[in-house]
Amino acid sequence: MTFDWQQTYNEWHNTFPTHKRRPVIGITGNFGDKGCELAEGYFRSVLEAGGIPVVIPPFEDKDALIGTLDHIDGLLLSGGGDINPLYLGEEPSPALHSINPRRDLPELMLVRLAYNRQIPMLGICRGIQTLVAALGGRLHQDLKESMPEADLLKHSQDLPREYASHSVTLAEGSLVRNIFGNTDELQVNSFHHQAVAESGPHLRVSAVAPDGVIEAVESNEHKSILGVQWHPECFILRGDTSMISLFQWFVGEATSYREAVHLQRHLLTLDSHCDTPMFFDQDIHFDRREDKILVDLHKMTEGCLDASIMVAYLPQGERNEETYQSITAHTHKLLDGIESLVASNSQYVGLARTPDELYQLKHEGKKAIMMGIENGYAIGHDLSLIERFRQRGVVYMTLCHNGDNDICDSARGKAEHGGLSDFGREVIKEMNRVGMMVDLSHAAESSFWDALKVSQTPIVCSHSSCRALCDHPRNLTDEQMRALANAGGVMQITFYNGFLRTDGQATIEDAVRHINHAVSVMGIEHVGIGTDFDGDGGVPGIANASELINLTRLLRQVGYSAEQLRLLWSENFLRVMRQVQQPHLPTPPEGGE
Repeated sequence: MTFDWQQTYNEWHNTFPTHKRRPVIGITGNFGDKGCELAEGYFRSVLEAGGIPVVIPPFEDKDALIGTLDHIDGLLLSGGGDINPLYLGEEPSPALHSINPRRDLPELMLVRLAYNRQIPMLGICRGIQTLVAALGGRLHQDLKESMPEADLLKHSQDLPREYASHSVTLAEGSLVRNIFGNTDELQVNSFHHQAVAESGPHLRVSAVAPDGVIEAVESNEHKSILGVQWHPECFILRGDTSMISLFQWFVGEATSYREAVHLQRHLLTLDSHCDTPMFFDQDIHFDRREDKILVDLHKMTEGCLDASIMVAYLPQGERNEETYQSITAHTHKLLDGIESLVASNSQYVGLARTPDELYQLKHEGKKAIMMGIENGYAIGHDLSLIERFRQRGVVYMTLCHNGDNDICDSARGKAEHGGLSDFGREVIKEMNRVGMMVDLSHAAESSFWDALKVSQTPIVCSHSSCRALCDHPRNLTDEQMRALANAGGVMQITFYNGFLRTDGQATIEDAVRHINHAVSVMGIEHVGIGTDFDGDGGVPGIANASELINLTRLLRQVGYSAEQLRLLWSENFLRVMRQVQQPHLPTPPEGGE
């Protein structure tokens, strides 16, 4: 008997063009005497949940590891031997079993790299321990040795792997509880003598056994990360689908991640306000993944952020001619620093002055930086400085910061002028003339209404949120938001905790609430994103530029279309920039080819 494989090929080939790509799940392979292996339950469960399983063998080639993450949408960390305690800063105990030196380092590195990119991760048995070890937690090398006073269950069953041997309690409000239908208890299998001792700073405990042994951990930062101590992949081998919801969740998260990355690669993403230049005097290296700052080339790449408007921030100080000269000089120094940062990383980033230049840099595969000024204090009483700063490439200037100045009253000021001063009216007229956007973030409500009357071009609020949701004077009322939209302006939602909620810790979900509210009041064409990163902006889920992909994922989940995301992520703000700049763009030379 022969097999007509050619007929099968033709059938598969003919259906391929209409096939919608499923998410690719990278599964770490075990390594033993027979080389790299993968138990059947892992790939069967991934296939059943709708993913495409691929095996990641253990190797330590840096470029290959990083390249692997470019081609997967989710990372599944499989079970196996003990982790070398030296990687956790401990010496081996007598109860340590055999370790797998071929797996430890590459898998720890994969977890850290995937964590930075927001790639969904699921850890199983050894995999939960790898997650915890890589993300700053601590492990028990052996349960009996570490918990001698505990009345321990049998955590290494003699039953076949596809049968449950003990129960676990799922934490109230936890992700894992939600995955399993909001049930209190789950029956699981058990094959381990090591376990999680402390979940660490990035994870929280979400399930425990009756003896107190930690059985599941999950992200406490609104990330798609979950680890379980049992082996859920084994149940499918006897047709038991009680664990398939776990893999369906994981494949769903991978699908969401893949779609968000695809979207952000095909639209321009712009953060309209960050304060990174404040850290230029701290010997930062923009081409490294710096812990000191929230925006660098690595984080921009990981979060699929194309462009950032970096501002020369000036705290409000004394108002006299001597101080004005000093402040103006300091402003130029900060702008020099932005230009120097771009020049020293010109292989990866370029300076943009116009929307067209932003798109050109994206086409070239480079990140883009624009320049802004935070606080009109920079010009003192000299109107000519506005044109000078615009010629340097400054695209907007906030009229004030936290304190009244000679231009206007601040939201945190003493109402010195009752809104705009006479000088402030001249400032706005000059900004209109030279093509610099007027930014009213930080301005008092009285200043807002005055500026809206004076400006002949639309106004922006580069980093503000909604007062209806968070009663803070820095936020805009619904009345202000409607007026701003009617004048053609745009409001960029910011991620400063105190502007998102008045009590407790804000999260990415609060940021989305503010975006939703602004869209409902102003319309989708008048809302954008201005993080205030490195100016105290950033909350769990969107804590730095690498996590901005999470925002796109959540916005998609609550119903925003690809076209609406294009508007939110840049086009609304750039529409205003084009309108403000249009009369002032350089005239093309005559003649030529």
